[in-house]
Amino acid sequence: MLDLRQYASLGVALTAALDRWPNETCLIEADRDREKLRLTYSDFKEMARPLCRALQDADFKAGDRAAIIMTNQSKWLISAYSIFFSGGVLVPLDYKLSAAEHLQLLTHSRTRFLVVEYYLWRAITQTPEFAKLTAQIVLVTEAPAGADLRGAYRWEEFKRKGEPQFMPRQREDMACIVYSSGTGGRPKGCVLTHDNYLEQCAALTAWYPFWPGVRYLSILPTNHAIDFMVGFIGPFVCGACVVHLRTLRPEFVRDAFVRYRITYVSLVPMVLKNLERGLRAKFDELHPRKRWMLERLIGLNKMLTRNRPHAKLSRRLLPQVHKAFGGELLALIVGGAFTDPATLQFFYDLGIPVACGYGLTEACTAVTLNDLKPFRADTVGKPLPGTEVRVLNPDSDGIGEVAVRSRAVMSHYLDDPEQTAQAIVEGWLLTGDQGRFEAHGHLQLFGRKKNMIVTAGGKNIYPEDIEAVFDGLPVKEFCVFAANYLWPQKTLGNEMLVLVVRLEPNQQLDDGLREGIVARNRRLADFKRVGGLLIWEKDFPRTAALKIKRGELAAEIGAGAARTAVVEI
Repeated sequence: MLDLRQYASLGVALTAALDRWPNETCLIEADRDREKLRLTYSDFKEMARPLCRALQDADFKAGDRAAIIMTNQSKWLISAYSIFFSGGVLVPLDYKLSAAEHLQLLTHSRTRFLVVEYYLWRAITQTPEFAKLTAQIVLVTEAPAGADLRGAYRWEEFKRKGEPQFMPRQREDMACIVYSSGTGGRPKGCVLTHDNYLEQCAALTAWYPFWPGVRYLSILPTNHAIDFMVGFIGPFVCGACVVHLRTLRPEFVRDAFVRYRITYVSLVPMVLKNLERGLRAKFDELHPRKRWMLERLIGLNKMLTRNRPHAKLSRRLLPQVHKAFGGELLALIVGGAFTDPATLQFFYDLGIPVACGYGLTEACTAVTLNDLKPFRADTVGKPLPGTEVRVLNPDSDGIGEVAVRSRAVMSHYLDDPEQTAQAIVEGWLLTGDQGRFEAHGHLQLFGRKKNMIVTAGGKNIYPEDIEAVFDGLPVKEFCVFAANYLWPQKTLGNEMLVLVVRLEPNQQLDDGLREGIVARNRRLADFKRVGGLLIWEKDFPRTAALKIKRGELAAEIGAGAARTAVVEI
């Protein structure tokens, strides 16, 4: 890989990568089972140069802000590189937000240039707030012939001949303005510098290196902090290949592993759980004798890899399992929400390590990661190289607020000194997450400080802890809330916890499901037990990283369901 210490900005590091590995494949774009595009580093450079020149001819200056709103595709990365090459500041926005939310964030970030997918641009132009658009030049991708673009340019035609001029930036200069998922109301734009990204990239690749020949499967949105780093910056500065897959359907994800012989992939817990269900279903279909043999081999692999993964050994013991993942998978990387330790252990026992991590947008990408030395299913790993983590004001169990200090921590919140002062105190980022350190320096999380419920007896309860016990419940999705949070009573004591369940299509609340809920509930301490069950008829709102938007879901429930709809457990 490149020695990132030698580079002052993402633009110069990425440019060096394009020149160093011209004949290596850098990007494959696949849509379900069809490959749409394959680019070498040289191809990528040739596609970006005319866009770089066109931006500069359009008076794009160093420090100007350019937003991207689109799904995973080659044009996303080419546009981002062209912005960095020209000295711009990238504003990656979640394409799943509403048109009104897009306009709010474009205004807040003072974006001058916008690159947007056609169907999203059409939604923006149709909203009443369109008149407030601040972007002066808009580039629209994949627009149909004859479409009215309302003054925008076609991305595919926005190019100029001639050699573009590289615009240097310094490490302390702004690289990106990144908005946390679900930024309703008062926007919080995290200002991340070139130094933040270069330091974070160096730390991550120190533990999980990329190299030419590595293939990283990108299924998370590129605007998301995880995929922007390990699905773009990390692979590119190491000469590796990114495979874009524009679907989360499990059958196409499984097919991509085999077709492209994937080395690494980042997942959110929900996708990881779907993969686990698929594997368990296949195991259940085996003849009893073959199932018995499989279980013995899994047990042997577990014993031999207890302290350290051994890919070659695991592939020899369990060849069919590893062939189903392409035969070259080194690790799954998971983060963004709570991950059931049993799921992590399930994959590790198969010889497929899952590197569970913890991070925040304010810390660029990751704070901790499991380095698998040893593997710990019940933690989110160790602090990355160059990262300090403290637990502030720990209680009798050692649990307190997690604070972080590193060169990857953001500079500030855009135009918001008040929130910045609350978040960063004496150089330490106060995360609002509750955690404690366990053996071998691993961090264990216990939920968000703002989600904490205090019982009448003074006990602290974290919904995430309770949800872990209900993991594996045969429903589409579920979430735990305090009843007084959903329907405020302005009273204290006798706090009831409610399990909100979204059933699968055509599923009913039958005796078997009810008994499964009751059995799991009994595993909890008395003060943590759920007292009520609410069947919700709509899918839960989720962020781009597929985390449940707890606040939004609670507001929907409070407005749409009476407390009397709760069934006693």
